[in-house]
This record gives sequence, structure tokens and C-alpha cells, in this order.
Amino acid sequence: QVQLVESVGGLVQAGGSLRLSCAASGRTFSSTVMGWFRQAPGNEQEFVAVISWRGGTTYYSDSVKGRFTISRDNAKSTLYLQMNSLKPEDTAVYYCAAKRPGQTNFNQQPSSYHNWGQGTQVTVSS
Repeated sequence: QVQLVESVGGLVQAGGSLRLSCAASGRTFSSTVMGWFRQAPGNEQEFVAVISWRGGTTYYSDSVKGRFTISRDNAKSTLYLQMNSLKPEDTAVYYCAAKRPGQTNFNQQPSSYHNWGQGTQVTVSS
């Protein structure tokens, strides 16, 4: 079973940038669709971005499109989320997630993901 370990998030001012990483164990990372989700207090878990096995296909939520970039390094079994032009409404706990190895769909429902990281807090001050 893939284990996902996220980097520490942080506190950043509005307009700033932050990069999250997610290190995966196991040997199936390169055949696993990966995603990022977030959850703010009192809100449901929200889809942020998803990336295909080799990184050639990505999708973003409308709320982050143009500001966030999802990427991956299969040689390092690591997933990234580059967050630019951060806004206070981006404040949330961010989670990386993995679908089952071999799956190729980009279903954005959290229930379609098989493994989850522990979550990391990102706080954007105004």
C-alpha cells in the first residue's frame, strides 16, 4: 500500500507563494494518478488538482486555475503543488491523494482516491 508523506505547509502573506511536496513510498508511483485536495474549517473536502501518470495531463478547480501548478517527479516518487498569488481563502489543510495503481480516470470525488497523506496546514494572512 502506498504511503504518502507531505511536506510541512506554512504561513504566508496574501500574494505570496508556497510549494507543497508529497513523497510516496512503494514502486507504483509512476502508474498512479495523483491529486491534491484541501479542507477549510467548516467546509467539505475540496478538489484542487489532479495529474496523470506521466504528468502530461492536469486538471484544476476553477478557484485555483492559473495560480496553482501540480507536477510530479516519478524518479523521486514525489508530487508537488506550486501555489502562487495566494489568497486568504486558500487557507486550509491540504492533502495529497493517490488513486489505485493502473487507474486512468480523473474522477475528482475524494471517494475515488485510495490513499491519503496526513494533511498539512497552509495559512494565508491578509
